[in-house]
Amino acid sequence: MRMGPHTMLGSDPSAVKGAPLGRDVLRRVLSFSRPYRTMLIGFLATIVLAAVIQLAPPLLFRQIIDEAIPKDNTRLLHLLAGLVIAAAVGEAVLSFFERWWSARIGEGLIYDMRVMLFDHVQQMPMGFFTRSQTGALVSRLNNDVIGAQRAVTGTLGAVVSNVIVLVTTLVAMLILEWRLTLMALVLLPIFVIPAKRVGRKLADITREGMNLNASMNSTMTERFGVAGALLVKLFGSYRTETESFSGRAARVRDIGVRSAVYSRTFFIALGLVAAIGTAVVYWVGGQLVIADVITLGTLVALAAYVVRIYQPAHLADQRPGGRDDGAGVV
Repeated sequence: MRMGPHTMLGSDPSAVKGAPLGRDVLRRVLSFSRPYRTMLIGFLATIVLAAVIQLAPPLLFRQIIDEAIPKDNTRLLHLLAGLVIAAAVGEAVLSFFERWWSARIGEGLIYDMRVMLFDHVQQMPMGFFTRSQTGALVSRLNNDVIGAQRAVTGTLGAVVSNVIVLVTTLVAMLILEWRLTLMALVLLPIFVIPAKRVGRKLADITREGMNLNASMNSTMTERFGVAGALLVKLFGSYRTETESFSGRAARVRDIGVRSAVYSRTFFIALGLVAAIGTAVVYWVGGQLVIADVITLGTLVALAAYVVRIYQPAHLADQRPGGRDDGAGVV
């Protein structure tokens, strides 16, 4: 049974498929983050500082292997070990503040957007409510604002962190040994090309899943109300309603399975590339150590930095698909 034509909010998701983000839309998006400019600066500064501190341990281990141990310099060994511990503590502290900034900004954005959307909907004329799906409105209020929050705190933070990690790591590797750095860069296309293809595929199926969830929310909100239930009992068929709902729920289930398979296959491949890159560095670098071109400590530091080049992919794999706390979810 159909409850009548709906021309707004989720009735035709294909109408906006592939539509580019114009300047007006981007300007509106940025307007939401304007009250949090100071927090965003602190958030990004924390990410940059953490990425720089992470460069220290491999260099310190290099000094331990090349200087402290061969020369039996226990004083230098104590100093370097203490610096490694200090770097680990500093990274942990910065990680805490990064999460604190992210939570403050994210929860504030959710609050602002929900209140603004609720106020805007209440001011709409009655004709709006006769044409709109109640469930779609609820879905926008509950779910879509969380997606917008992730774009600011999750995606923005990840992009900045990944760029800083990649640039600083490559600079450090080039300073240590440019030849091994170039060999590590040869594998980067194998990393980037599949990332773009899988990313587009995951974006498409995620968008479809969100539309289906919004549709199911709309159906449940309308059918479980007194008016909707009465219409179904008088003029519809509950079996037809159940079959329609079951079809959409099954599609959401299939999308979840496909998304999990795509993601896991992708990250397994990236892990394999990282392992191969590390093996190549030890293989070629070991020959350079034997030929006295580089030191053993330099080789160890380079191997650690090679892992850092591919580390953002593994961090993305560990990042939860949803928010890692329950706040903001109704």
